[in-house]
Amino acid sequence: MNQPVIVRAIRYPEEYAAVLTLWQNAGEGVHVGMSDTPEEIEKKLARDPDLFLVAEMGDDIVGSVLGGFDGRRGLIYHLAVRADLRQQGIGDSLMAEVEGRLREKGCRKVYLLVTRGNTPAMVFYEKRGWQEMDIHLFGKNLQD
Repeated sequence: MNQPVIVRAIRYPEEYAAVLTLWQNAGEGVHVGMSDTPEEIEKKLARDPDLFLVAEMGDDIVGSVLGGFDGRRGLIYHLAVRADLRQQGIGDSLMAEVEGRLREKGCRKVYLLVTRGNTPAMVFYEKRGWQEMDIHLFGKNLQD
């Protein structure tokens, strides 16, 4: 990395398109869906504006992570780092910042989801103290 990386809260809506492009190009681990529309992101920001973080290098958004906190548990979504800048500590910086912010809110336990078979992501999280849980995840769409 030639330039320093700054981790900070997103400037929405100005930076939404850059983050969406990052997610869309992140590979198999980030799935862009109905919860990632501007309307849904606005709902998320109304609740936790300080937990939607970006990593900025110069004038470029090179990483992002979304954190959520419901008052009891935290959840991490969409950790993404630009492919050509991986393995340089950007993901570490994003995770450290979002975990610290969750801790400051009183969050005691945080979860994240990893797509089955995404071994690089599993290794990344395990190196950072995350543990695989033996659970079955269920989901249900409440709106079409």
